[in-house]
Amino acid sequence: MSRHSWTMSLAAVVALLVLAQPGLVAQAGGASATDITKANIDAVLGHQGPDGVGTDRQIKVVDLGKYNLGVGVLRRGPTKEGAPVGAIAHSQVTEVYYIISGGGTLVTGGTIVGQKPLAAESEVVRIAVGASVSGTFQGGERRLVGPGDVVIIPAGVPHGFADIKDHVTYLSVRPDPDHVLPAGYVHPALKQ
Repeated sequence: MSRHSWTMSLAAVVALLVLAQPGLVAQAGGASATDITKANIDAVLGHQGPDGVGTDRQIKVVDLGKYNLGVGVLRRGPTKEGAPVGAIAHSQVTEVYYIISGGGTLVTGGTIVGQKPLAAESEVVRIAVGASVSGTFQGGERRLVGPGDVVIIPAGVPHGFADIKDHVTYLSVRPDPDHVLPAGYVHPALKQ
């Protein structure tokens, strides 16, 4: 996918997300825009420092008044055929996935077996998605996803990947009406 078409697709996803939230467009009033370039995304994915190196790498979190908006990038490697599918659900934060490269089977819904809360002090809870639980899937809807696909996962809905042959890399746009995510956060790779 060319950089122009990739940027246009991402812009369309973010625009749809914002327009789907009643009353959010007007509140942004004189606020300046926040850029996340492909170079920023590549820098975050390539980061090797002591912080911001997990699978889920929050790029930026912006305070938009009535809500915060986070944008993260995730890269997952191959899954084992026949292995239980890991599931996670976030109690307050919705995610909109935009697949950049690779692909696999995204599983959503169903129930989480062996459900355990993620540690409150973990980076994924503090910076990326807020309070969450994880375990393995029982049931759920399965869909193949690949470059250019968009999936909206409401808060509380279990989700996870299976059947990843090589990798899947995707952006996660995270509207946060409860201000759980840390406004003003910028990934360490972008502070250098």
